[in-house]
Amino acid sequence: MDAETHWETIYRTKSADAVSWYRPHLEVSLGLVERAAASNSAAVIDVGGGESTLVDDLVRRGFHNITVLDISPTALEATQKRLGQAAERVRWIAADVTRVSLPRHSFDVWHDRAVFHFLTAAEDRAAYVRNVLNAMRPGGFVIVSTFGPEGPTHCSGLDVLRYDADDLHAQFGAGFRLVESSKELHYTPWGAAQQFLYCYCRVE
Repeated sequence: MDAETHWETIYRTKSADAVSWYRPHLEVSLGLVERAAASNSAAVIDVGGGESTLVDDLVRRGFHNITVLDISPTALEATQKRLGQAAERVRWIAADVTRVSLPRHSFDVWHDRAVFHFLTAAEDRAAYVRNVLNAMRPGGFVIVSTFGPEGPTHCSGLDVLRYDADDLHAQFGAGFRLVESSKELHYTPWGAAQQFLYCYCRVE
């Protein structure tokens, strides 16, 4: 099964609040995005945004240059329906982040919570990093959250990779300066604890 088919199956068979990564609000992510953005006009891309509520909270806070990218058209359609007319103020891209062609130097803030750790093939991780370097403006900020060293080894029927801050930063290389990292203990809708790592980097 290819990646798009896998995630389409997930989103067609599970409600938004029945997946392990669900939170009513992504407080840590939201705080980092607001910190990274110079103003509400900053160009923000949420990679793997799917049915996440981060876009709702950004719209409510007046951000008006938002892009949401996800491999699952079903997930994006559900979020658009939830947002109603506000969805017209967001750019939606249904694509695989390792294969999509994004406009050069078009974003100030890149956010990814729980996509990168699914990239178990080195060539996919390299393609992801190339896309970040191409799409981000120099001086912009990249926020990537993965499972931490004590996080799960599998998620949604797939293998995942776990990272500490040094290992995750090393995947991105010298073009990125690690500003800080933090960990969060996330609780799934059924009460299981999962360790997430957040790396906050600046594009040099």
